[in-house]
Amino acid sequence: MMKQNYQLHYQKVRVETAGPGELTLILYEELYKSLNLARSQFENGDIEQCRHNIYRSRDILQELLVTLNMDYDISKQLYQLYDYYLRRLSDFIVKKDIEILNDVIDFAKGMVETWRQALQIVKSGNE
Repeated sequence: MMKQNYQLHYQKVRVETAGPGELTLILYEELYKSLNLARSQFENGDIEQCRHNIYRSRDILQELLVTLNMDYDISKQLYQLYDYYLRRLSDFIVKKDIEILNDVIDFAKGMVETWRQALQIVKSGNE
């Protein structure tokens, strides 16, 4: 219990002190974490918790969608990606095909890695 409180406090402080780039990374990390939990729960037959984490993942993708600044071409491309993976999660809910979920997990993992690298490049350029 104490460890969980510490983790919640850490996450709260992390979000409150993060800049826009770090907030996006946090969303990608939470997306990846929720999807992995959903996969584990699905494999263990805990469909209700799996569904909860799938809906949480959809909420995160929706948040990423609505925060895009559409003045940039990259935002239009990200919009299409997020929309596609939202539909893939809907497909998983209906078909219960683990390969669909794995596809979305691979996307989330790639975004975490890419965004971390981008933030590192920005930070090293500002020093």
